[in-house]
Amino acid sequence: MESQGTVDTVNRHKQLGLTDGQVIDMYRFMQLGRKYDERSLLLQRAGKINFHVSGIGQEAAQVAAAFALDRENDYFLPYYRDYAFVLSVGMTTRELLLSVFAKAEDPNSGGRQMPGHFGHKRLRIVTGSSPVTTQVPHAAGFALAAKMQKKKFVSFVTFGEGSSNQGDFHEACNFAGVNKLPVIIFCQNNQYAISIPAHKQLGGKVSDRALGYGFPGIRVDGNDPLEVYRVVKEARERAVAGEGPTLIEAMMYRLSPHSTSDNDLAYRTQEEVDENWKKDGIAAFRTYLTGLGLWSDDQERDLVAEYNLELKEAITYAENAPFPKPEDTLLHVYDESGLKGGA
Repeated sequence: MESQGTVDTVNRHKQLGLTDGQVIDMYRFMQLGRKYDERSLLLQRAGKINFHVSGIGQEAAQVAAAFALDRENDYFLPYYRDYAFVLSVGMTTRELLLSVFAKAEDPNSGGRQMPGHFGHKRLRIVTGSSPVTTQVPHAAGFALAAKMQKKKFVSFVTFGEGSSNQGDFHEACNFAGVNKLPVIIFCQNNQYAISIPAHKQLGGKVSDRALGYGFPGIRVDGNDPLEVYRVVKEARERAVAGEGPTLIEAMMYRLSPHSTSDNDLAYRTQEEVDENWKKDGIAAFRTYLTGLGLWSDDQERDLVAEYNLELKEAITYAENAPFPKPEDTLLHVYDESGLKGGA
């Protein structure tokens, strides 16, 4: 089904139970994700890092979803474009940059994985593996643990619409539906699976696929963070009440190329990209806050200066941090108790 937006746009956030401070924080995280993304692209173009996968155009939905979850107890299984999401649940720009520079202090993988393979034990961000979509059955597994242990956390997993065509997605949905698991399955439909447009990969809506697995599927405007917040919050309430999973399809647009190895104008036009920039969720949310007197040009300038300084310091730290040692290659690969003769 389609989510129904609110007609009255004045103080919509208060109708949802959000304070002025919370929506300002949401905007700040959206901009932090965007500035980090832009800076990483520049680092790659300058030859300082090897690779970058962008999430520009998807920050509004990511931040809104994070704010609708319990960031102290829930488990998160993000995919490789989710910079704004992982920042919203507690990761820092320094930690992300340690990852892209492949340094030993990188909390995601100790410098072993490609950028975007998030993992942070303290923040309950579950380590992602390279094959796409494998995080979806993992999320069902965490939700099963919540149900078996009678704990009130949910698992929240994200992926692109291309991943919804993978067997992992369907198997996870079936398992979650049969067992009424507390998992939120969040598809970020950015219109392109690498270079394949949605109309060539999907015969219908991703959200409609939930019907076959016995739980609700909702399509929402991913450029409207308040509507995303509402839908994710309701999905979480259903999950902790024992009502099972929800599939959410957030409609958005990938404003940047798939990655720094991609020439996106080989499969889409500049006019199409320019038209979608007009729908950018961050710009629209800034307009909303400004209209309510909650944000100003002076605050925007201060925020940009603050983030420029934060990123400069984080880059300097990450560049100068040590690389992993060759002798540490086998750390975290084997169960040490087994190597020591334990059970």
